[in-house]
Amino acid sequence: MPDSTPGPNSQNLRGAAFMTVGMAGFSVNDTIIKSFADDLGIGQIILLRGIIASIMIYALARKFRHMLPLSALLNPLILMRSVADMSATFLFITALFHMPIANATAILQALPLALTLAAALFLSEQIGWRRLTAIFVGFVGVLVVIRPGIEGFSTYSLYALATVAACVVRDLTTRRMHAGIPALFITFSASISVTLLGAALSLFGEWQPVSPTHLGLLVMSAAVLLIGYFGVISSMRTGDLGFVSPFRYSILLFSIFAGMIVFREFPDTLTWIGSAIIVSTGIYTLYRERVVHRQSITPPAPMRS
Repeated sequence: MPDSTPGPNSQNLRGAAFMTVGMAGFSVNDTIIKSFADDLGIGQIILLRGIIASIMIYALARKFRHMLPLSALLNPLILMRSVADMSATFLFITALFHMPIANATAILQALPLALTLAAALFLSEQIGWRRLTAIFVGFVGVLVVIRPGIEGFSTYSLYALATVAACVVRDLTTRRMHAGIPALFITFSASISVTLLGAALSLFGEWQPVSPTHLGLLVMSAAVLLIGYFGVISSMRTGDLGFVSPFRYSILLFSIFAGMIVFREFPDTLTWIGSAIIVSTGIYTLYRERVVHRQSITPPAPMRS
């Protein structure tokens, strides 16, 4: 009988599909949130979506027995990660409300480059001159998208850039967490903290009426956000990391199309150029990380006598 076990290529293709679906989920979530810009306040959106998402995540965590005692939410690393997640959420939604979705998403794609650099600076991970050069060129691409000091510059681009910094803190903190802490519980802790942020922001803003349409879209937003998280997790567990990781950049295509179709936002030449630089250097950095990892685990050739 033929072997029915999926081969490496099949697993990689499945992993790539999971990653692409996950990125589509994140892009749909961003599109829904941006569509509320003229109707609801930031705090109100974060609070309502957070309540819905927290209920969904809690139900899933209970079902799969991934819940820890609520006292675990006070773990210092979980608290630090939650603060970083709160900051990233507020900063990115603020940027999303005031600038084209494609530009905000393009800037956020510098995260892998920033994370590689931060890991070298703070975790003593070794990176060679090739990756350092790619990181530098990638940040030039970010500047092309932001275009500081010239026509078309938006101060809200700095919010998107600050989002990258907050995400770096979040991801570095996640790396230091004990492997026994379930991913669903970490996601639940982040959702709870972001919900509390929404509640605090709502105290300082005017509460707008929430229509059934708004509520339905918020439920959809929470659902596609979970699809995004699970798509990424399933991708990492299914395919080879070096193969599936570049498919993260598919979110940029989804966001460009969403901006054009939903918001009538058409990227200009500088946005296309900057996005291409960021994506190409990010993919090259991932490729070099894969090469270095492969070299580190390959035993040296035996000496010939």
